Amino acid sequence: MKKSFPMGHKERKVYLSSVSGVATTKTELISWFDKNVPDLDIFTTKSFQVRPNPGNREPVICETKSGDFGNSVGLRNPGMDKTLPELIELRKNGFGKWLNVSLSADNPDDFITLVKAFDSVADSVELNFSCPHAKKGFGASIGVDIDIASEYVEKIHNATKDRNSLLFIKLTPNVNNIGEIAKRVIEMGADGITAINTVGPDLHIDSTSGTPILQNAIGGKGGKSGRWVYHRAIECIKEIREAVGDDVPIIGMGGVWGEKECFEMVETGADAVGVGSVLGHVRQPNWPEFFASLKKGGQNLLDGKDCDYSSSKLVSSERQMEYRKHTVESIQFHSDDTVLLTLTGEVENFKAGEFVFLWIPGVGEKPFSLAKTTPLTFIVKKRGAFTSYIFSSLKAGDDIYIRGPYGAEVKRPKAEKALVIAGGTGEAVALPLAEELKKDGTVMSFLVGTSVDGNKGILESELSRFGSYKAISDSGKPGRVLDYLPEEIESTGKDGVYYLIGPEIFMKIASSVLKNSGIESDRILLSMERNTMCGIGLCGECSCGGHLECQWGTFMTLSFLEKEGAI
Repeated sequence: MKKSFPMGHKERKVYLSSVSGVATTKTELISWFDKNVPDLDIFTTKSFQVRPNPGNREPVICETKSGDFGNSVGLRNPGMDKTLPELIELRKNGFGKWLNVSLSADNPDDFITLVKAFDSVADSVELNFSCPHAKKGFGASIGVDIDIASEYVEKIHNATKDRNSLLFIKLTPNVNNIGEIAKRVIEMGADGITAINTVGPDLHIDSTSGTPILQNAIGGKGGKSGRWVYHRAIECIKEIREAVGDDVPIIGMGGVWGEKECFEMVETGADAVGVGSVLGHVRQPNWPEFFASLKKGGQNLLDGKDCDYSSSKLVSSERQMEYRKHTVESIQFHSDDTVLLTLTGEVENFKAGEFVFLWIPGVGEKPFSLAKTTPLTFIVKKRGAFTSYIFSSLKAGDDIYIRGPYGAEVKRPKAEKALVIAGGTGEAVALPLAEELKKDGTVMSFLVGTSVDGNKGILESELSRFGSYKAISDSGKPGRVLDYLPEEIESTGKDGVYYLIGPEIFMKIASSVLKNSGIESDRILLSMERNTMCGIGLCGECSCGGHLECQWGTFMTLSFLEKEGAI
């Protein structure tokens, strides 16, 4: 039997929803919200497709003014075959909240396949007819045409009449007749409407470089989200409500920044209020309190009571993604695939556990740990297109841009001794950490693995100033340095703290050696450098055990990682 939508604007109650592509983008993040944010009523996934989609290259999100975002993720997702089993497992583990699964395709048959597949786990499926920067045939290319949109819905509805989940259509605001389109898709079999998706696409120009920021096949154009789309969202929700009547559920979103916007969206006709871009201005540890404030304050306004607008205390007013120009001073080769990149200028108050983004307009951007603050130095290993450009084309005198830092300072357990175990380019993290451990009066030792013959570390001269330093070449055996770990454990002792930096498999093996030697898990810290695309808590890519590294920092205790099944 088809589900019924449990929320309604006629109740004059504030119900909150996450939005597709923001925060609840991975199963582990949905679990985190379920455990920590009781005031979130609807959990919306990112848009899944039948097949994996790598999306666009970074930058995919930008912020030209505080709270005004541009985005061009390009429907990046791991595909149905990977995602569906994860959501099935989520349900088996007791997740019982309303799950709104967003779906994307460029033809009715793929949509039908997706709806049928996800029907077993979804309370509602949300068809993405609205992404403004997707490839031809996807997203807004469906939703801007009333005939195409209604034809799709009719075919999908007729082929899935026995579904249990509700069929929601996410509409684009980039039309003159959104109410007419909403009414038609409801007539063709849709159960509800989601609105709005991003406005645009527009070209987003960086004020410092004077160049487009986003990188994609449509010349760097991207959708507009955040504060600058709020009034358009209200216009659209009002028009949709007038067109479809009172009984069709609407999940409204677009530029919600606080209690006032929650109140106004419900007043305008939304049954639930989507919260998205503002989370890029709120630290993840504060998300539970933020959602609670939105719900309580919005409800007070609906009830004609006073509202203290307490959520505003948790929202940063500063621009989160501002680029600063630097100049390349030198590029020094350490090996065939590793260089030291030195820039002019500084990054203020940088701490171990944080990272920054390097951006080259027209080439891309990637996150990096900062090895040295004076001079500004990065260890760059050749991996993909961005780093290959640094190796082959970047030269002294060229401009390069930095944003950040993001993350958080490592919480260091008190100890007289510490052993820092670094593999690969992990020395980039070791040096800022050594600066902090020195302030604590900690006696340090460094055990470093290197792929370069001759037992020569990249930052040996700098790190050896802080304590005993030993570099071990792989000599044909990756991770050979860990053969020397037992003797270092004996020297550091069970009361010491152990910091692991390097590839995840390297840290996992080192953790096992430490545990087998009797070291407690909360005295073992790992620098878990997961992929990230935004750095401000929106994309969810850097989630590790539900904690976003761009919010909590890269260092996590082994006890936390084991508890969350993250290693």
